[in-house]
Amino acid sequence: MLAAAFFAANSAVAAEVNEQVTNVAQLSEAQDSNSMSQVTSVSQFSDVQPTDWAFQALQSLVERYGCIAGYPNATYRGNRALTRYEFAAGLNACLDRVNELIATATADLVTKQDLATLQRLREEFSAELATLRGRVDGLEARTAELEANQFSTTTKLVGEAIFNVSQPFGEQRADTDTDPNNNPDLDSNTTFDNRVRLNLYSSFTGKDQLQIRLNAGNIFNNSTVTGTNMTRLGYDGNTNNSVSIDKINYAFNLTDAVRVKVDASGGEFYENVNTFNPDFASSGRGALSRFGRFSPIYRQGQGGAGLTVTFNPTGAISLSGGYLAQSTSTTVNGVTTNFGANNPVANQGLLNGDNAIFGQLSFQPSKAFNIGLTYARTYLAGNTTNSLFQGTGSAFANNPFSSTNTSNTRIESNNYGVEATFQLSSALAISGWGGYTTAETRTGANADADIWYWAGALALRDFGGEGNVLGVIFGQPPKVTGGSIKDVATNVDRDDDTSYHLEGLYKFKLSDNIQVTPGVLVIFNPEHNDANDTIYVGTLRTTFSF
Repeated sequence: MLAAAFFAANSAVAAEVNEQVTNVAQLSEAQDSNSMSQVTSVSQFSDVQPTDWAFQALQSLVERYGCIAGYPNATYRGNRALTRYEFAAGLNACLDRVNELIATATADLVTKQDLATLQRLREEFSAELATLRGRVDGLEARTAELEANQFSTTTKLVGEAIFNVSQPFGEQRADTDTDPNNNPDLDSNTTFDNRVRLNLYSSFTGKDQLQIRLNAGNIFNNSTVTGTNMTRLGYDGNTNNSVSIDKINYAFNLTDAVRVKVDASGGEFYENVNTFNPDFASSGRGALSRFGRFSPIYRQGQGGAGLTVTFNPTGAISLSGGYLAQSTSTTVNGVTTNFGANNPVANQGLLNGDNAIFGQLSFQPSKAFNIGLTYARTYLAGNTTNSLFQGTGSAFANNPFSSTNTSNTRIESNNYGVEATFQLSSALAISGWGGYTTAETRTGANADADIWYWAGALALRDFGGEGNVLGVIFGQPPKVTGGSIKDVATNVDRDDDTSYHLEGLYKFKLSDNIQVTPGVLVIFNPEHNDANDTIYVGTLRTTFSF
């Protein structure tokens, strides 16, 4: 009876322990997190009746000593299981109250028999009380050590390292020529390469974020072996393991409903808005292929500098708009020069160079169904080889005007897309996208081209274990379907054949920080040319996050 009564008196000690435990160690032995408040009458408990066997004991402790607390919903929960730590904390609270009464010359309220009982209980639980005090002292010491040795009060470091083993397979390289006899053999070797990224995330108000990313890697673009960008991996990039700062941006809330992100370098629309492919969008933990990560429409303005604003008045609808001055590069005698808004040259600044204007309307009425309508207007100033989809899809689709125009041809394109995700259950998700691009020249010979692409993805979550994902992606990379353009080399104005992208992968969660992803890419009719042999790419990616 007395044990049950003393339990609820633990509010003062338990609150202090819970605060220390939550801030430092999140110990599972911590007490119930529900806060309790002091009561002045046992009748304030809705679940305590005069017929209860402990009613008199509770009434005595409340009215004589005032060391009984209840839960915010006016319950006592007398039938709840009691741990020895909880009993010790409650007992200690009542002893403190008794000492207070004695100190204020009200000792006549405490009987000799009560004091003797409390003394025996305190001696019996002396070990638990000492343990409790020791744990609090230890937590205070650990808190002081963390505060004295923390990396930064505003910044945290998040890292990712990829180890990649990959090899393309096939009879011959892909070629845009319709004569298969001109295609050289596909001569490839197994590669073992890596990519490392270190992100510094800083917050100054709690609702803003400054990102600075360091990047290094040697994962090469396998199109040099296969003859087509359709085989590219989603995380390729070769800096010869030289470290560079490739991304700087700052995001903040203008109002509760408006989020603003300013990209000073390395801006990507696919990092600023929803791409509707949650299981495969990440370069380190998503699809293995470049095309399989998300719709090519999100690659407009890639690597640029600019601004993205998202208006989200409700959880169901959001509207995003953005502008990126795309960064481009050129290689002369083995030396690569990057230029754009942050390193301008003639006709290549923030406003007069390669750029993209982007807009997206997203509907997210529930977790089960999300859909987006996307538009991008892209202008390419012709300072380097133009690429409408940043090397995703066929060479003809990326620059359908290369054969009839000079290298400085300026191109404008209008890009339209629709994307959707269906969460059929917690273990099954289907996502997909479709897109249409119309492009035309602004200098040189007048020409235009129509380009289509689409894909669908299936994700089986927790397949074979919690956190694992079995994925299949199938689609058609960007393909020229019409227009007034004619390729001089092939004498065609469209891709008469159709390439298909098939990807199977299994994301195996080895631990919270290690993911192993084996998979294979299959490209049918590479470069939208059925004279080309099917090309396969086997890949094993291991991702470490820290």
